Amino acid sequence: MNPLLSPWTNLHGLPPFQDIKLAHYLPAFIEAFRQQQTEIHAIETNSEPPNFANTIEALDISGHLLRRVSSVFFMLTSAHSSEAMRAIQSEITPLNAAHESEIYTRTTLFKRVDRVANLSRVNLDEEQQQLLTETHKRFIRAGAKLKKADKAEILNIDAQLATQQTRFGQNVLNSSNQFELLLENETELQGLPLSIRSNAKREADARGHKDKYLFTLSRSSVTPFLQFSARRELREVMWRAYTNCANNDDALDNKAVIANIVGLRAQRAQLLGFASHADYILDANMAQSPTKVRALLDQIWQPAKERAKQEVADLQTRIQRDGKNDDLAPWDWWYFTEKIRAERFDLDSEALKPYFQIDKVRQGAFEVARQLFGLQFTALDPLERPALYHEDVEAFEVREADGRFIGLFLTDYYMRPSKRGGAWMNSLQKQSSFDGEVYPIVCNTCNFAKGAPSLLGLDEVRTLFHEFGHALHGLLSKVKYQSLSGTAVKRDFVELPSQIMEHWATEAKVLKHFARHYETEEIIPDELIAKIQQSSTFNQGFATTEYLAASYLDLAWHGPTLTQTTAETVTAAEQAAMEDLGLIPEVAPRYRSTYFQHIFSGGYSAGYYAYIWAEVLDADAYEAFKLNGIFDAQTAQAFRTHILEKGGSVEPMVLYQRFRGKEPTVTALLQGRGLT
Repeated sequence: MNPLLSPWTNLHGLPPFQDIKLAHYLPAFIEAFRQQQTEIHAIETNSEPPNFANTIEALDISGHLLRRVSSVFFMLTSAHSSEAMRAIQSEITPLNAAHESEIYTRTTLFKRVDRVANLSRVNLDEEQQQLLTETHKRFIRAGAKLKKADKAEILNIDAQLATQQTRFGQNVLNSSNQFELLLENETELQGLPLSIRSNAKREADARGHKDKYLFTLSRSSVTPFLQFSARRELREVMWRAYTNCANNDDALDNKAVIANIVGLRAQRAQLLGFASHADYILDANMAQSPTKVRALLDQIWQPAKERAKQEVADLQTRIQRDGKNDDLAPWDWWYFTEKIRAERFDLDSEALKPYFQIDKVRQGAFEVARQLFGLQFTALDPLERPALYHEDVEAFEVREADGRFIGLFLTDYYMRPSKRGGAWMNSLQKQSSFDGEVYPIVCNTCNFAKGAPSLLGLDEVRTLFHEFGHALHGLLSKVKYQSLSGTAVKRDFVELPSQIMEHWATEAKVLKHFARHYETEEIIPDELIAKIQQSSTFNQGFATTEYLAASYLDLAWHGPTLTQTTAETVTAAEQAAMEDLGLIPEVAPRYRSTYFQHIFSGGYSAGYYAYIWAEVLDADAYEAFKLNGIFDAQTAQAFRTHILEKGGSVEPMVLYQRFRGKEPTVTALLQGRGLT
């Protein structure tokens, strides 16, 4: 029996991870493809005239088995992969892409959908109208209206893109795992605090390097090293390794892959009638066009760059105060910024960590959800619940204040070689109510260092709250149709629920609940809270500039000018884009092209701007909470009702205006970053 194909009888519908073997995946996908094709054929051959129920709703519930198999497989390829699993992924991904593309370019099926789209919508409710609009648009954007030869070319391009994008992500993971900075004596460890040494020692032990200290290309390893290592030459080694990930002219080099992806995306956009891939993507987002995206970025770029230039001057002065004649280099930024932070605000980042024990931080996020929405999170006993896919994964039942079950929440917080970098939220099961009540199962995955205890830096605290915001979006979804559920919203709206949650992470009321010293249980002192808040806009020139640079880089790759790039010209193209922008040399874009997974193997191509677009929304939205009280019941209920529960069932700006009563402005964002 293939457990992926059998009914899942575990508690709350959890997948039977303990029974799934590598050999089960490909047969399960093949059967799932077959089943959905049968379902699609039944829709096409229905003798009744097409209507919303027999065409649109029938299409939405088709592919149930495929969604179930895909959710498990693609979650694990990111969170707990292996060489064997990546080989299967390389085989399955183009098959999956071809299957989806074939469905949404079928002539007979599109004719039925198109006919329904042109019928009167007077009998459809708001969510049904949105489902119809989005379904019809999806067919058109897939190429359903094209001539037969062009459709075939679209199918070919989609299959090639699936292969290339998978290869890109695998190259990043393998290139990251290939690098190890091993240290073993006090001279090499100079400046590194005990907590960072302890984490590096545990990582070295786990990889078989006894009595050594291992630093990897995970951001939870790179950033602390750059912040505290007094060995400038080692900081340079680490920075160069990180910024040259998958860019070493070897078998894992991504430059040729980038050239292929960019060219294929441009071809597809042209076939579909768009000037560029960016135009194609943004046509379906809130932003609507590259011009509108650039207009937003440009409003923020100049003040951010001016602030960054001032930060360069401050850092150079600080270097000279140490009696050094070095010119500020990118690998110096974190180190001397940390020194200035300590001096200017009397704030040592390492002094905060003892107050941020990971379980308590998570409990703090749970407490925010309780006070805002009445939610209860109860841990499932590992000895009583079904086995999960890794020992680090924990599971929590989520219930309303009155005890009604809402869904299941999983956390997978610690870095390991089998996990790609970054932090994200997955849905193993999406909420819906049309075909029976389906409860959501969502997972937050991060890359925090595992320690004894595991202590987080302030940025990592914000990351945990950020991903928890995505989880709430999935857990509190209250829609009929799975394709509109939870985070299934326009890409530049999806970060609103996550980014607004970060605001609570550093509120004094919230910190006093969860920030307790891991040894003494002492509540974080008021003076430390004050320092956190006073330093909130510190180094924002750098943080904003590096982010915006990556957003502009994304648009450059997906605009009309770089469609003929080759492997040999990728580096020069990136450099030219940054020079045109006027990026100061001491700052690199947050992601350089060869490891920019958001845009080349994730879902953010021509969409990395979404974080700053959503920050306009979240900064403006949080103003409502600050005005009425950060735990005001009426404001929280409005946010839940109009944002978190609605998923993609209504146009996002309509939802935002229902919550806020107006459109947002960029003012709150600039103030929040200290750029006014």
